Amino acid sequence: MGRDSPHRARLARALAPLRFIIVALNMLALARVSSPLFSPLKTLTLTLTLTPKPLTCPLWSSSSSSSSGFCLPRGPESTTSPLSAGFCAAALSPSPPPPPPMAAAGADEGLDSNPLLRDFDFPPFDVVDAKHVRPGIRELLRRLEADLLELERTVEPTWPTLVEPLERIIDRLQVVWGIVNHLKSVKDSPELRSAIEEIQPEKVKFQLRMGQSKPIYEAFKSIRDSSSWATLSDARKRIVEAQIREAILNGVALEDEQREKFNEIEQELEKLSRKFSENVLDATKRFEKLITDKKEIDGLPATALGLAAQTAVAKGHENATAENGPWIITLDAPSFISVMQHARNRSLREEIYRAYVTRASSGELDNTAIIGQILKLRLEKARLLGYKNYAEVSMATKMATVDRVEELLEKLRSASWDHAVQDMEDIKTFAKDSGAPEANELTHWDINFWSERLRESKYDINEEELRPYFALPKVMEGLFSLAHKLFDIIIEPADRLAAVWNNDVRFYCVKDSSNSPIAYFYFDPYSRPSEKRGGAWMDEVFGRSHLLARSGAPVRLPIAHMVCNQMPPVGDKPSLMTFREVETVFHEFGHALQHMLTKQDEGLVAGIRGIEWDAVELPSQFMENWCYHRDTLLSIAKHYETGESLPEDVYLKLLAAKTFRAGSFSLRQDRVVLSWIS
Repeated sequence: MGRDSPHRARLARALAPLRFIIVALNMLALARVSSPLFSPLKTLTLTLTLTPKPLTCPLWSSSSSSSSGFCLPRGPESTTSPLSAGFCAAALSPSPPPPPPMAAAGADEGLDSNPLLRDFDFPPFDVVDAKHVRPGIRELLRRLEADLLELERTVEPTWPTLVEPLERIIDRLQVVWGIVNHLKSVKDSPELRSAIEEIQPEKVKFQLRMGQSKPIYEAFKSIRDSSSWATLSDARKRIVEAQIREAILNGVALEDEQREKFNEIEQELEKLSRKFSENVLDATKRFEKLITDKKEIDGLPATALGLAAQTAVAKGHENATAENGPWIITLDAPSFISVMQHARNRSLREEIYRAYVTRASSGELDNTAIIGQILKLRLEKARLLGYKNYAEVSMATKMATVDRVEELLEKLRSASWDHAVQDMEDIKTFAKDSGAPEANELTHWDINFWSERLRESKYDINEEELRPYFALPKVMEGLFSLAHKLFDIIIEPADRLAAVWNNDVRFYCVKDSSNSPIAYFYFDPYSRPSEKRGGAWMDEVFGRSHLLARSGAPVRLPIAHMVCNQMPPVGDKPSLMTFREVETVFHEFGHALQHMLTKQDEGLVAGIRGIEWDAVELPSQFMENWCYHRDTLLSIAKHYETGESLPEDVYLKLLAAKTFRAGSFSLRQDRVVLSWIS
């Protein structure tokens, strides 16, 4: 392992307990900037919404060893009823029946058939189209506005008259808008973008109207100040405190011009955030490099060549093959990563790297001005709320404080710096010893390539050669087996039970030890660069709730979705994964488990709802670490053709390589990551 391996191992062990706090650190970094002149990397994904956002994870998990820094009448055509699905439908109660539809002056004639306005067991992802968004969301907002007015008229500081009707309003909007927003992430189209762009201000206006309701705010304060406060459960206390805090952060205390200005800022931030993400996706889709000379892609593994040829076929080169090409390189993660790690052609690495890091930085897709405006507006928002900077606004909903975050950032930096410097020296030395002409001037497009060569040499391990041992079906089988051992749950395919947005999406039923369903989840594993944004994330579809249970059922069951962007099947082969992709699936499943296995029946704090973002990574890291557990790994690592188990010595090499470049990757966590700022 080399002379410095014990030091690296100690460093990794020392930093491991801190990983779940890393999110807070990343959230702080940019938020402290009070000048619009600050210009971070333009290609990082930025999300700023007034609705709960998905747990969006980096392209690779935090333990990666070679990243470069990463729910109304039912319509007649419904296809989502669980009644014909058998075993998994027994305890189903995902969505409560809505109040009777109200007459709507001038309402669209097609509202009765709008899938967004139906009472459904599972979202009708297969039939929701851009044409449904404007009329569906407008009618939903009209109904919810009537519900909100009635709540404000009759509100009293009691649970049945305040919290229960409010939960119904919040949940209805979250579920329906969640469908639309999710489809934009995984099935983007110009028509859907246009519909969202038009209707989003109306949605934001309603959320601000609800968040700034003084009758609701005063009623929550009355509950907190009442003599019955001590008798409330911890969950109910948490709901009350969170609602009071959120009302303040939504500007409930602002009046007249200040409130008007605040609302203008929120509308603009929502618009800018959406545009930022669209620009990144469009810039990613726009780039493609056609290669006809195989010498240009010397070093690329067979899986990468197969993917590049498959992409070429999809782009009209119908005779493309992995062996003879032509090949198309894109900025989609599987393609980009392969080039950075394996292409011997330095000029190709430079071209692809520069294209990747300069996405959305010029022309009509330029995010430079958007970033500056977001920073400016966040500072204005913070000062309107009485804070010095946006970091203080962000940390108001976290466990940590600004000072504690800065203290921990420095601890991480100081513990990692010398090791990171040594990491670079090791790479330079190896490149020089390998006769690399660029050894004395290694730059960004060289580091991953030579790092991977050093890793292969030092640990005698080639991650590409391990792909045949990590076929997705076997990995999922092993993951579900582990979940059974740890949590006494059973996970079964339930694909015919719910509609999906793409044929590659799988749907699963989670059962307890008595064989009763307790949750469901969707899994969308593959990269689709033409319509799906990058990265990996988990989000809720429904949250567990006693209030929102259907008649006769004790609770509404939680439903989640997991989304990844790994290499799809190539030809007749299954999706063969890198070990890092295996880690990512385990990581996202950890998030999903926190949502699905909750036993909390108070819907506003069940599952991932209300979890502080500086604690949210704990379950994902817990699951991710099982990838290095011998029995677990060997149970999933079976050659997809022969069934041969991963050799013991290879497992030991993977274990040894876990701390490779630990210093560098700890420093990477110390960097600005816009996607973690809420």
